Amino acid sequence: MGRPKGGTNRYWSKNEKLRIVKLVLESKQVAYDVSKVEKISDGMLTHWIKSYLTKGEKGLENVKKPGNPLAKYQQKKQLNELEQLQYENMKLKIELERAKKGYLVEGDGRNKVFISLSGENLK
Repeated sequence: MGRPKGGTNRYWSKNEKLRIVKLVLESKQVAYDVSKVEKISDGMLTHWIKSYLTKGEKGLENVKKPGNPLAKYQQKKQLNELEQLQYENMKLKIELERAKKGYLVEGDGRNKVFISLSGENLK
């Protein structure tokens, strides 16, 4: 069960999730048995069922994680004036969000130092 050795995580579309959840709910089969047949973990199936019962089909939609918002600017060698302003604006927004969460970051790469605004040591 789980990820194949050396492989990537399996992707489950909304329709596949819905089919499996309805298999459990409509046929009155035990979720554990269905998870073994479909080769997924019973915990994941239980999570899908709870999401479906609380949010409906919308609860089974895949959520895309945002990633690094600065990546598109960092990959370019030369930024035009508008891109430079957007890059600086994005950096300031990130710094503001970090300050709201109670920490600042100084330095780059391996030399990063996380500084707590509450006086606690973060590392």
